[in-house]
Amino acid sequence: MNVTLDGFMSGPNCELDWHFKSWTAEMAESLGEQLEKADTILLGRVTYLAMAKYWPAKASNLSAAREDLAFIDMMNRYNKVVFSKTLTRTEWNNSTVIKKNLANEISKLKQQSGKNLIIYGSGKLVSALINLGLIDEYQLWVHPIVIGKGKPLFKTLPHRQHLELLKTKTFCSGVVLLFYKAEMIV
Repeated sequence: MNVTLDGFMSGPNCELDWHFKSWTAEMAESLGEQLEKADTILLGRVTYLAMAKYWPAKASNLSAAREDLAFIDMMNRYNKVVFSKTLTRTEWNNSTVIKKNLANEISKLKQQSGKNLIIYGSGKLVSALINLGLIDEYQLWVHPIVIGKGKPLFKTLPHRQHLELLKTKTFCSGVVLLFYKAEMIV
């Protein structure tokens, strides 16, 4: 999850311009390494619809940067699970829509064999998973910018959450990647 120093996932109208200003090839490589450890991407409807337009088109773009090819392939090849009450069908390959029982469905996915589950964007989904205590690890890409208002990563929680710092990685752009193990405190 990319966040500002003051804890926002995006601006008030979903602006992400602050995110792209500090993104580097070194960060893209690190993100690719994280994605290699997963085989299923969890998405909310809004993020899914944006990515479903973007990534298939990138696969057919012959001028795509060579260092992006593996990442483009993973995004298109991996299973995508979309949590939405309104989406009726998917067009992006390997996509499935789940409409209800979020906690049960996530628990089933976590018990399946395979690699990790990873969430991209999807603020409402992330908030629901945080509130249900279903996040095992946070990987927070903290950008050196304060935007003052926007969509916060951590909204009002029904419980406290203790985070144990596992490791950090600092990039030349000033972005710091923080790995935290999550533990719900009831």
